[in-house]
Amino acid sequence: MFENLGTPEFIALLLLALLIFGERLPKVISDGMRMLRGLRAMATNATGDLSKELGTDIKLEDLNPKAFVRKHLLSEEDEAALRKPLTGIYDDLRGELNNAGKLAADAKANVNAMASATPAAASSSPAATPPPARFDDAT
Repeated sequence: MFENLGTPEFIALLLLALLIFGERLPKVISDGMRMLRGLRAMATNATGDLSKELGTDIKLEDLNPKAFVRKHLLSEEDEAALRKPLTGIYDDLRGELNNAGKLAADAKANVNAMASATPAAASSSPAATPPPARFDDAT
């Protein structure tokens, strides 16, 4: 969660917290830790109650509805049967995207080749630019 938080940023956050909370900082930290422990205990109790009610071992990750259905209601054969059409579509789509990427790279190479082949012709004949539009022309 805090992998991008370096030492200077951490020190700046500590100084900011010290300026905002002042002498109350230790109490604020202890209240936050107490709330976090309470939330963790509630989650543990909820998973324990669900495990007792359903008669299976449930982890916190299993509370995601998709993971719960996959783990407790579908057999491996059912899951494979559900995934089979999707894997075919996925493979077809990946092939089409790879083909489109190759076509785009070829088109870019062609445009670059054409641009580098005719720089003198483009600079010798100035392009006819239309005069700038005036307010009177638009009305």
